[in-house]
Amino acid sequence: MESPLQIVFKDMDSSPYLEELIRSRVERLERFHGSIISCRVVVHIPHRSAESGKLPLALSVEVNIPNHNTIVAKDSEERHDAKMDHTLVVNRVFEAIQRQLEQASRIEKGIVKHHESAPDTGRVVRLFPDQDYGFVEMVGGTDLYFSRAVVGDNQFDRLEVGALVQVTPAREEGPMGPQASVVRLHEASRAAS
Repeated sequence: MESPLQIVFKDMDSSPYLEELIRSRVERLERFHGSIISCRVVVHIPHRSAESGKLPLALSVEVNIPNHNTIVAKDSEERHDAKMDHTLVVNRVFEAIQRQLEQASRIEKGIVKHHESAPDTGRVVRLFPDQDYGFVEMVGGTDLYFSRAVVGDNQFDRLEVGALVQVTPAREEGPMGPQASVVRLHEASRAAS
C-alpha cells in the first residue's frame, strides 16, 4: 500500500485482538490485489442496545485502488456471549471487500464490461415509509440508501421489504453512505402485484 493502514476505534477502547485480526485480513487483501493504494478501517459502537445492555459492534472498511471509486463495505452485529470474539463481523466485511476487488479486477482486465448507467438488481432490506427512505442490498452485501425522490414512476408506496428492484448506484456517497441514484420496482415484482 502506498499509504499506511488506518485503524480507528470510535466510541470504544482499542482492542489488540481486533487490531491484529484486521491487520491479517488487510495483508490477505494485499496479497490478492497488489495495487491497493490505501485502506481505512473504523470499528465502533453504533448505538446501545436498550433491551440487553450489551453493546453492538460495527465495522466499516474503505479501500482505494487505481482508476476506481472507493470500495466500501460495512456491517454490524450485536455482541453475543462469544467471549468477545468478533471474527464473524470482521470476516463478513472483508469478504464483501474482496468480492468488490474481484469485480474491479475483472472489469480492469476486460473480462466484464463496466456500464456506468446499467442498473443492477437488488433487494429492499429496510424500509422507513414514514421518513421516505430505505436501503437496498446489492450483490456483495453492500447496502445502498435511497429516498422517495429517486424511486421511479412514483412506486415508493408499493415497495416492501424483500421486493426486487433495479438500482443505479450513485457515483458519490451521501450523508448516509453509499446511495442509489435511481431505484425502480423490478418487472417481476410489478407483475406479481
